[in-house]
Amino acid sequence: MTALPAGWITRRPTLDDIPALLKMVHASDVAAVGEPDFSPDAVREALTGPNTDMAVDCWVALDADGDIVGWAYPDNSSGGDREFIEVYVWPERGVPALEPLLALMMGRVAERAERFGHDPYTVRAGAVPTETAWIATLTEAGFDFLKQHARMTMSLADVSPTPPRPPAGLTVRPLRHQDKAELRAFHAVVEEAFRDSDHPADDFATWLGRVHAESSVSWDEWFVAEADGRIVGALQSSDSGGESDEGWVRNLAVLRAYRKRGAGEALLRRAFAAYAANGRSRAGLGVDMANPTKAAQLYRAVGMHPLYEANIYQRTISRRG
Repeated sequence: MTALPAGWITRRPTLDDIPALLKMVHASDVAAVGEPDFSPDAVREALTGPNTDMAVDCWVALDADGDIVGWAYPDNSSGGDREFIEVYVWPERGVPALEPLLALMMGRVAERAERFGHDPYTVRAGAVPTETAWIATLTEAGFDFLKQHARMTMSLADVSPTPPRPPAGLTVRPLRHQDKAELRAFHAVVEEAFRDSDHPADDFATWLGRVHAESSVSWDEWFVAEADGRIVGALQSSDSGGESDEGWVRNLAVLRAYRKRGAGEALLRRAFAAYAANGRSRAGLGVDMANPTKAAQLYRAVGMHPLYEANIYQRTISRRG
Protein backbone atom coordinates (compact mmCIF):
# COMPACT_ATOMS: atom_id res chain seq x y z
CA MET A 1 0.00 0.00 0.00
CA THR A 2 1.22 3.50 -0.85
CA ALA A 3 1.86 5.47 2.34
CA LEU A 4 0.34 8.86 3.05
CA PRO A 5 2.60 11.86 2.36
CA ALA A 6 4.78 13.07 5.21
CA GLY A 7 2.74 14.83 7.86
CA TRP A 8 -0.58 13.38 6.70
CA ILE A 9 -2.62 11.22 9.11
CA THR A 10 -5.89 9.31 9.30
CA ARG A 11 -8.35 9.33 12.19
CA ARG A 12 -11.99 8.55 12.88
CA PRO A 13 -14.55 11.21 11.94
CA THR A 14 -16.91 12.90 14.39
CA LEU A 15 -20.16 14.79 13.88
CA ASP A 16 -18.16 18.01 14.35
CA ASP A 17 -16.48 17.19 11.01
CA ILE A 18 -19.74 17.45 9.04
CA PRO A 19 -19.16 21.02 7.73
CA ALA A 20 -15.62 20.18 6.57
CA LEU A 21 -16.75 16.88 5.04
CA LEU A 22 -19.59 18.60 3.20
CA LYS A 23 -17.22 21.24 1.84
CA MET A 24 -14.85 18.55 0.57
CA VAL A 25 -17.64 16.42 -0.95
CA HIS A 26 -19.09 19.47 -2.70
CA ALA A 27 -15.67 20.24 -4.17
CA SER A 28 -15.43 16.63 -5.35
CA ASP A 29 -18.92 16.75 -6.88
CA VAL A 30 -18.23 20.02 -8.69
CA ALA A 31 -15.01 18.62 -10.14
CA ALA A 32 -16.71 15.40 -11.25
CA VAL A 33 -20.16 16.48 -12.44
CA GLY A 34 -20.21 20.28 -12.37
CA GLU A 35 -22.39 20.87 -9.31
CA PRO A 36 -22.73 19.75 -5.66
CA ASP A 37 -24.83 16.64 -5.07
CA PHE A 38 -24.72 16.14 -1.29
CA SER A 39 -26.46 17.64 1.74
CA PRO A 40 -25.55 17.96 5.46
CA ASP A 41 -28.22 15.37 6.25
CA ALA A 42 -26.65 12.97 3.76
CA VAL A 43 -23.26 13.34 5.49
CA ARG A 44 -24.82 12.70 8.90
CA GLU A 45 -26.73 9.67 7.61
CA ALA A 46 -23.54 8.24 6.07
CA LEU A 47 -21.81 8.51 9.45
CA THR A 48 -24.67 7.22 11.61
CA GLY A 49 -26.77 4.94 9.40
CA PRO A 50 -27.78 1.39 10.34
CA ASN A 51 -24.76 -0.91 10.70
CA THR A 52 -22.34 2.02 10.48
CA ASP A 53 -20.33 3.07 13.54
CA MET A 54 -18.10 6.00 12.68
CA ALA A 55 -15.76 5.06 15.53
CA VAL A 56 -14.79 1.77 13.85
CA ASP A 57 -16.10 1.82 10.26
CA CYS A 58 -15.07 5.23 8.91
CA TRP A 59 -11.91 7.28 8.40
CA VAL A 60 -10.89 10.79 7.42
CA ALA A 61 -7.49 11.76 6.05
CA LEU A 62 -5.84 15.02 7.12
CA ASP A 63 -3.00 16.78 5.33
CA ALA A 64 0.05 18.31 7.00
CA ASP A 65 -1.94 21.46 7.79
CA GLY A 66 -4.60 19.45 9.61
CA ASP A 67 -7.26 19.93 6.91
CA ILE A 68 -9.60 17.08 5.99
CA VAL A 69 -8.71 15.95 2.47
CA GLY A 70 -10.32 12.49 2.38
CA TRP A 71 -13.21 10.48 3.80
CA ALA A 72 -14.08 6.76 3.59
CA TYR A 73 -17.20 4.99 4.82
CA PRO A 74 -19.24 1.80 4.19
CA ASP A 75 -22.95 1.26 3.61
CA ASN A 76 -24.72 -2.01 4.37
CA SER A 77 -27.87 -1.06 6.23
CA SER A 78 -29.42 -4.53 6.01
CA GLY A 79 -26.38 -6.59 7.02
CA GLY A 80 -26.73 -8.52 3.76
CA ASP A 81 -23.96 -10.01 1.65
CA ARG A 82 -23.24 -6.80 -0.28
CA GLU A 83 -21.39 -3.67 0.84
CA PHE A 84 -21.14 -0.32 -0.92
CA ILE A 85 -18.10 1.77 -0.06
CA GLU A 86 -17.35 5.43 -0.70
CA VAL A 87 -14.02 7.24 -0.71
CA TYR A 88 -14.12 11.00 -1.29
CA VAL A 89 -11.05 13.23 -1.58
CA TRP A 90 -10.38 16.86 -2.37
CA PRO A 91 -9.82 17.18 -6.12
CA GLU A 92 -6.13 16.92 -6.96
CA ARG A 93 -4.65 17.70 -3.54
CA GLY A 94 -6.45 14.82 -1.83
CA VAL A 95 -5.55 12.16 -4.42
CA PRO A 96 -2.63 10.78 -2.32
CA ALA A 97 -5.22 9.67 0.25
CA LEU A 98 -7.21 7.50 -2.19
CA GLU A 99 -5.19 4.31 -2.00
CA PRO A 100 -4.52 4.40 1.78
CA LEU A 101 -8.19 5.08 2.54
CA LEU A 102 -9.36 2.32 0.20
CA ALA A 103 -6.92 -0.12 1.83
CA LEU A 104 -8.22 0.77 5.31
CA MET A 105 -11.80 0.42 4.06
CA MET A 106 -11.18 -2.99 2.50
CA GLY A 107 -9.59 -4.25 5.70
CA ARG A 108 -12.66 -3.17 7.62
CA VAL A 109 -14.99 -4.64 5.00
CA ALA A 110 -13.40 -8.06 5.55
CA GLU A 111 -14.15 -7.71 9.27
CA ARG A 112 -17.71 -6.64 8.53
CA ALA A 113 -18.20 -9.65 6.25
CA GLU A 114 -17.29 -11.90 9.18
CA ARG A 115 -19.48 -9.89 11.54
CA PHE A 116 -22.50 -10.23 9.24
CA GLY A 117 -21.75 -13.89 8.62
CA HIS A 118 -21.20 -13.79 4.85
CA ASP A 119 -18.54 -15.61 2.86
CA PRO A 120 -18.15 -14.68 0.04
CA TYR A 121 -18.92 -10.98 0.38
CA THR A 122 -19.54 -8.52 -2.47
CA VAL A 123 -18.07 -5.01 -2.35
CA ARG A 124 -19.15 -2.25 -4.74
CA ALA A 125 -18.03 1.31 -5.42
CA GLY A 126 -19.07 4.00 -7.87
CA ALA A 127 -17.03 6.38 -10.01
CA VAL A 128 -17.93 9.05 -12.54
CA PRO A 129 -15.92 8.35 -15.73
CA THR A 130 -13.96 11.60 -15.24
CA GLU A 131 -12.66 10.35 -11.85
CA THR A 132 -9.70 8.64 -13.48
CA ALA A 133 -7.52 8.50 -10.35
CA TRP A 134 -10.28 6.79 -8.35
CA ILE A 135 -11.02 4.35 -11.17
CA ALA A 136 -7.33 3.47 -11.42
CA THR A 137 -7.19 2.94 -7.64
CA LEU A 138 -10.21 0.64 -7.73
CA THR A 139 -8.84 -1.32 -10.68
CA GLU A 140 -5.47 -1.79 -8.99
CA ALA A 141 -7.31 -3.05 -5.90
CA GLY A 142 -9.02 -5.79 -7.91
CA PHE A 143 -12.37 -4.16 -8.72
CA ASP A 144 -13.99 -4.86 -12.10
CA PHE A 145 -16.54 -2.79 -14.03
CA LEU A 146 -20.08 -4.11 -13.44
CA LYS A 147 -22.63 -1.68 -14.90
CA GLN A 148 -23.69 1.95 -15.17
CA HIS A 149 -25.92 4.07 -12.95
CA ALA A 150 -27.49 7.39 -13.97
CA ARG A 151 -28.41 10.41 -11.88
CA MET A 152 -31.59 11.81 -13.48
CA THR A 153 -32.93 15.32 -13.01
CA MET A 154 -35.60 17.72 -14.32
CA SER A 155 -36.77 21.26 -13.68
CA LEU A 156 -40.14 21.75 -11.96
CA ALA A 157 -40.55 25.30 -13.26
CA ASP A 158 -43.42 24.33 -15.57
CA VAL A 159 -44.97 21.62 -13.37
CA SER A 160 -48.42 22.40 -11.98
CA PRO A 161 -49.01 21.72 -8.27
CA THR A 162 -52.26 20.08 -9.41
CA PRO A 163 -51.43 16.57 -10.64
CA PRO A 164 -53.01 15.12 -13.78
CA ARG A 165 -55.74 12.51 -13.41
CA PRO A 166 -54.35 8.93 -13.28
CA PRO A 167 -55.49 6.32 -15.82
CA ALA A 168 -58.92 4.73 -15.39
CA GLY A 169 -59.03 2.04 -12.73
CA LEU A 170 -56.07 3.50 -10.87
CA THR A 171 -56.04 5.69 -7.76
CA VAL A 172 -52.94 7.59 -6.61
CA ARG A 173 -52.99 9.02 -3.09
CA PRO A 174 -50.63 9.90 -0.22
CA LEU A 175 -49.35 7.06 1.94
CA ARG A 176 -51.12 6.77 5.30
CA HIS A 177 -47.84 6.62 7.17
CA GLN A 178 -49.41 6.38 10.62
CA ASP A 179 -51.06 3.10 9.62
CA LYS A 180 -48.54 0.33 10.39
CA ALA A 181 -50.36 -2.15 8.16
CA GLU A 182 -50.19 0.26 5.22
CA LEU A 183 -46.49 0.87 5.84
CA ARG A 184 -45.99 -2.90 5.67
CA ALA A 185 -47.94 -3.06 2.40
CA PHE A 186 -45.88 -0.18 0.99
CA HIS A 187 -42.62 -1.92 1.91
CA ALA A 188 -43.87 -5.24 0.53
CA VAL A 189 -44.61 -3.66 -2.86
CA VAL A 190 -41.10 -2.20 -3.04
CA GLU A 191 -39.47 -5.52 -2.16
CA GLU A 192 -41.66 -7.56 -4.51
CA ALA A 193 -41.29 -5.14 -7.43
CA PHE A 194 -37.49 -5.02 -7.08
CA ARG A 195 -37.11 -8.78 -6.75
CA ASP A 196 -36.22 -9.04 -10.45
CA SER A 197 -33.57 -6.32 -10.18
CA ASP A 198 -30.24 -5.81 -8.41
CA HIS A 199 -31.91 -4.09 -5.45
CA PRO A 200 -30.60 -5.33 -2.04
CA ALA A 201 -33.49 -6.65 0.04
CA ASP A 202 -34.37 -5.15 3.45
CA ASP A 203 -36.76 -6.66 5.97
CA PHE A 204 -39.54 -4.38 7.20
CA ALA A 205 -37.95 -3.60 10.58
CA THR A 206 -34.62 -2.60 9.01
CA TRP A 207 -36.32 -0.47 6.37
CA LEU A 208 -38.56 1.30 8.88
CA GLY A 209 -35.64 1.85 11.25
CA ARG A 210 -33.67 3.52 8.50
CA VAL A 211 -36.64 5.76 7.65
CA HIS A 212 -37.10 6.80 11.27
CA ALA A 213 -33.37 7.50 11.60
CA GLU A 214 -33.52 10.18 8.91
CA SER A 215 -33.36 13.74 10.19
CA SER A 216 -36.60 14.63 8.42
CA VAL A 217 -39.26 12.80 6.41
CA SER A 218 -41.74 14.64 4.18
CA TRP A 219 -44.55 12.09 4.37
CA ASP A 220 -46.73 14.25 2.13
CA GLU A 221 -44.33 13.35 -0.71
CA TRP A 222 -44.83 9.57 -0.37
CA PHE A 223 -47.56 8.03 -2.55
CA VAL A 224 -49.28 4.74 -3.34
CA ALA A 225 -51.12 3.56 -6.43
CA GLU A 226 -54.19 1.40 -5.87
CA ALA A 227 -55.98 -0.91 -8.28
CA ASP A 228 -58.39 -3.79 -7.73
CA GLY A 229 -58.66 -2.84 -4.06
CA ARG A 230 -54.96 -3.18 -3.25
CA ILE A 231 -51.72 -1.21 -3.27
CA VAL A 232 -49.90 -2.04 -6.50
CA GLY A 233 -47.38 0.81 -6.68
CA ALA A 234 -45.31 2.85 -4.26
CA LEU A 235 -43.20 6.01 -4.47
CA GLN A 236 -40.85 6.78 -1.59
CA SER A 237 -39.37 10.27 -1.48
CA SER A 238 -36.35 11.43 0.47
CA ASP A 239 -35.40 14.78 1.97
CA SER A 240 -31.74 14.22 1.00
CA GLY A 241 -32.06 16.88 -1.71
CA GLY A 242 -33.68 19.42 0.59
CA GLU A 243 -30.72 21.78 0.73
CA SER A 244 -30.88 22.29 -3.04
CA ASP A 245 -34.70 22.44 -3.11
CA GLU A 246 -34.76 19.17 -5.00
CA GLY A 247 -37.48 16.59 -4.61
CA TRP A 248 -35.80 13.18 -4.55
CA VAL A 249 -37.46 9.93 -5.58
CA ARG A 250 -35.70 7.25 -3.55
CA ASN A 251 -37.82 4.31 -4.72
CA LEU A 252 -40.46 3.88 -7.42
CA ALA A 253 -42.00 0.42 -7.54
CA VAL A 254 -44.91 -1.17 -9.41
CA LEU A 255 -45.90 -4.81 -9.11
CA ARG A 256 -45.11 -6.83 -12.22
CA ALA A 257 -48.76 -7.64 -13.00
CA TYR A 258 -49.65 -3.93 -13.04
CA ARG A 259 -46.79 -2.60 -15.14
CA LYS A 260 -47.37 -0.85 -18.47
CA ARG A 261 -50.71 0.47 -17.23
CA GLY A 262 -49.49 3.98 -16.37
CA ALA A 263 -49.02 3.46 -12.63
CA GLY A 264 -45.35 4.43 -12.62
CA GLU A 265 -45.94 7.59 -14.61
CA ALA A 266 -48.96 8.53 -12.47
CA LEU A 267 -46.92 8.14 -9.28
CA LEU A 268 -44.08 10.23 -10.68
CA ARG A 269 -46.37 13.02 -11.86
CA ARG A 270 -48.15 13.06 -8.50
CA ALA A 271 -44.78 13.36 -6.75
CA PHE A 272 -43.59 16.10 -9.13
CA ALA A 273 -46.79 18.07 -8.42
CA ALA A 274 -46.21 17.70 -4.66
CA TYR A 275 -42.58 18.80 -5.02
CA ALA A 276 -43.70 21.87 -6.97
CA ALA A 277 -46.40 22.68 -4.41
CA ASN A 278 -43.76 22.46 -1.67
CA GLY A 279 -41.58 24.99 -3.46
CA ARG A 280 -38.95 22.60 -4.77
CA SER A 281 -37.22 23.72 -7.95
CA ARG A 282 -36.41 20.33 -9.49
CA ALA A 283 -36.79 16.58 -9.13
CA GLY A 284 -34.11 13.92 -9.13
CA LEU A 285 -33.53 10.20 -8.78
CA GLY A 286 -30.97 7.50 -9.45
CA VAL A 287 -31.52 4.64 -11.88
CA ASP A 288 -29.72 1.39 -12.58
CA MET A 289 -29.22 1.41 -16.34
CA ALA A 290 -29.24 -2.42 -16.27
CA ASN A 291 -32.69 -2.50 -14.63
CA PRO A 292 -34.75 -5.12 -16.51
CA THR A 293 -37.90 -2.94 -16.29
CA LYS A 294 -36.21 -0.31 -18.50
CA ALA A 295 -37.03 2.34 -15.91
CA ALA A 296 -34.78 4.91 -17.59
CA GLN A 297 -37.18 4.99 -20.54
CA LEU A 298 -40.02 6.03 -18.24
CA TYR A 299 -37.95 8.75 -16.61
CA ARG A 300 -37.02 10.21 -19.97
CA ALA A 301 -40.67 10.03 -21.07
CA VAL A 302 -41.77 12.24 -18.16
CA GLY A 303 -39.11 14.86 -18.96
CA MET A 304 -36.09 13.78 -16.95
CA HIS A 305 -32.56 13.62 -18.34
CA PRO A 306 -29.23 12.32 -17.03
CA LEU A 307 -27.27 14.86 -14.99
CA TYR A 308 -24.38 12.42 -15.06
CA GLU A 309 -23.65 8.71 -15.35
CA ALA A 310 -21.49 6.72 -12.95
CA ASN A 311 -19.78 3.38 -13.38
CA ILE A 312 -20.29 0.71 -10.73
CA TYR A 313 -17.29 -1.46 -9.89
CA GLN A 314 -17.36 -4.71 -7.94
CA ARG A 315 -15.00 -7.06 -6.13
CA THR A 316 -15.78 -10.27 -4.25
CA ILE A 317 -13.82 -11.18 -1.14
CA SER A 318 -13.72 -14.53 0.65
CA ARG A 319 -11.99 -15.91 3.72
CA ARG A 320 -11.63 -19.17 1.81
CA GLY A 321 -9.14 -17.57 -0.56
